[in-house]
Parts: sequence; structure tokens; C-alpha cells
Amino acid sequence: MTQDSQNEQNNPQQPAPYNPGQYPPGYFPPPNYPQDDEIDLRELFGIIWAGKWWIIGITFVFAVASVFYSLSLPNIYKAEATLAPTEEAQGGGFGEEMSGLASLTGISVGKQQVDKVTMAMEILQSRQFIKNFVQRHNILPEVMAVKEWYQASGELVFNKEIYNPKTKEWVRDVEPPKKPEPSSWEYVNTFQNSILLVEKDSETPGLINLSVSHQSPVIAHRWVEWLIEDINDHMRQRDIKEAQSSMEYLQKELGETNLSSMQQVFYQLIEKQIQTIMLANVRPEYVFQVLDPAVVPEQKSAPSRALICIIGTFLGGFLSLLVVFIHHLARGKNK
Repeated sequence: MTQDSQNEQNNPQQPAPYNPGQYPPGYFPPPNYPQDDEIDLRELFGIIWAGKWWIIGITFVFAVASVFYSLSLPNIYKAEATLAPTEEAQGGGFGEEMSGLASLTGISVGKQQVDKVTMAMEILQSRQFIKNFVQRHNILPEVMAVKEWYQASGELVFNKEIYNPKTKEWVRDVEPPKKPEPSSWEYVNTFQNSILLVEKDSETPGLINLSVSHQSPVIAHRWVEWLIEDINDHMRQRDIKEAQSSMEYLQKELGETNLSSMQQVFYQLIEKQIQTIMLANVRPEYVFQVLDPAVVPEQKSAPSRALICIIGTFLGGFLSLLVVFIHHLARGKNK
């Protein structure tokens, strides 16, 4: 007898406890999903081909609408100027001089650093400065009511539903508590968000880029020049007022001290304040000097009509595909 036959006799095959199709208790066979719910590429292309006219029609409508919308937008021109801080802007103020005086008298005082460039940039974008700028130059209609600018004639066209240029009256229809004439809150927000841009140059540290965007390139150029003049004048008057107040304080302290060394220090500080006032009155470019002056732009900076048309067309194509697929699923459920 062979070894294999002996193993078969020692280990006889046990009969299967369940017949084919029978399963032990608690066992559930995997569900047999219908193959009809699977969507292959051939069926997908079939759905798209069946709804091709819907896709073409909706995409065409969106493309035409985006063209008309882009053409309805007015051209926006941007005038830019590159500024650099002057020596006065990089120097310290009266707080630095007082800390030097305290060190001479043996008192330890933390040195206060005043960055006039950052201060001037923040003032230039502040609500109070912009409000005064609009009121000083009487440019509220140009900020809030311009519709478009005709390049051929150079004429500025106002939106007559907002402002009547003949009678110079505001006629816009608004709900209370708003008034027909825009408030300072409204036109300052418009100026900050849509017109003015002040930022540090990313390529050259220390330089500042100032730009104004407007429907009229002439107005954009003019406002850039006015803003530079006004911020220099504002910082000049601010430093003159501070120097005059410092002189009054130093002269008062000078009259109350009898120490010759302290009197000499006070005289030096008073001389410094006189120099500050003289330089402020002499130099027109007090804080910012113009490196690259603004010019009247000849090309628009916005809107990008080609990009608007491309985005509108792609959006129409996507929505048309979505409509076709939803229509196919709805028709399948009804069947």
C-alpha cells in the first residue's frame, strides 16, 4: 500500500455541511448590484451628445452676455508715482532729542523711534486726510458720480441718476437715513477701496508706490500730484507745530534753571527746533521726494474684457453640462 493511500484512509474527507446555495446562520451574501447604475465613458458621451443643443445654446448665451457686460464697463486708468523718503522723514523727532537731554542729566529714558515714513503712509490713507482732500479740492462729483470718460473729446460724463452737472445737485434716490449727497463715510470708503493705493515697493526697499485709478486719465494724474503735495504739506505743518510747542516748553524750562550746563543743553535743543522750522518752510518735498513722477496714462489698466469673456464662456459651458446631467437623471427616475 502506498503512502498516499494510507494518508487518505487515516484522514477521510469530511462532507460539506451545507449544500450549494445554502449559507450558515448569520451570513448574508454580498448584494448583486445592477449593472445599469454604472455610467461608463460611452454612456457619458452619449448623454453629452444627446444634450448638445442645450450645451451650445446655454454656452452661447453666457458668452454673448459676458461680451455685453464687459463692453458696458468703463475704462479705468491708473496714474502712478514712485516716492522716496527725504532725510527729514528718516530723522527722529522731539522725543529723540528729549531722550538725549535725559541721558545728559543722568536719567535713563527709553529712546523713542518715530518712523515718519510709516506715519505719513498711514495718514495718507486715513479717513480724516481723505475727507479733507476731497473737500479741499471740491472733487466729490468726480469721486462718486462719474459714469465714463470720452477719449476723443476728453469730456467727463456723469451719471445723471446720481448727479446733475448743470445744476450741481445730487439727485440719487436713496433710503433714509442716507441723503442724496454722499456722506463722508461713503466717499472715503470709495476712495480707499477703489481709487487710492499706497504700498511699499517690493523690489526696492525704502521706496513707496502711490497710484490713483479713475475713469479719466487726466484726473488720475492730477490727483496723484495733489496727494503728494498735500501729504508733504500736512507733515510739514505737523512738524512746525510740534517744533513750536517744543520751543515754548524749552524756553519755559530754560527760565527756571540756573545750571549753566543745563542752559547750554536747552539752547542747543532750541536751536534744533529753529532749524526744523526753517527746513520745513524751505523744502516743498518735506517727507516724500518724487523719483518717478506720474504721467497721464494712455492705456487702460482695467477692465480685462478678454478675461471676463473667457470666464463667462467657461461658466456657461459648466452650467450647461450640469443642466444636461440633471435633466438626464430626472428623466431616468421618471421612467
